[in-house]
Amino acid sequence: MQSASDDGDGPITGINVTPLVDVTLVVLIIMMATAPLIARRAIKVDVPRAAHHERAATDALTVALDAARRLSLSGKSVTRDELKKELSEAVRLSPEQPVTVAADKSLPYGEVTELLDDIRAAGVRKVGLEVVRR
Repeated sequence: MQSASDDGDGPITGINVTPLVDVTLVVLIIMMATAPLIARRAIKVDVPRAAHHERAATDALTVALDAARRLSLSGKSVTRDELKKELSEAVRLSPEQPVTVAADKSLPYGEVTELLDDIRAAGVRKVGLEVVRR
C-alpha cells in the first residue's frame, strides 16, 4: 500500500540542504582566501614610484615630510603638535576628511610610520600615500 506522500502530488515536507552547504562552503573559502588581501589594502601603502596609481581626492589635506624632516600641512609649515591640532579640528568639522601623505623616499620607514601614527591619533580615518607614476 502506498502512502499519499509517495505519489508525487503531495506537499514537499523536506528540504535538501546539500546545495546550500556547498555554496556556503565555497563562499567561506573565497572569503578566507581574499581576507588577507583586503586587510593589506586597509591603509594604502605604495612605494615612492609605482606603475599604477589612483587619482588623489581633490578635497584631501596634504601632509608633506621632506628629506630635511620639515613638516607641512597643505603647503603651510607646521610642527607635530600643530599638525595634530589642525587635523583634529578638520576631523571635527568633517569626520570623513581624507589626508594624503607625501614623504620623501629617503626617509627611514620608522619616521613615516610615526607621522602616520600622529595623523591617526588626530582622528583621521582616510589616509593615503602620494606616489609618482613611473
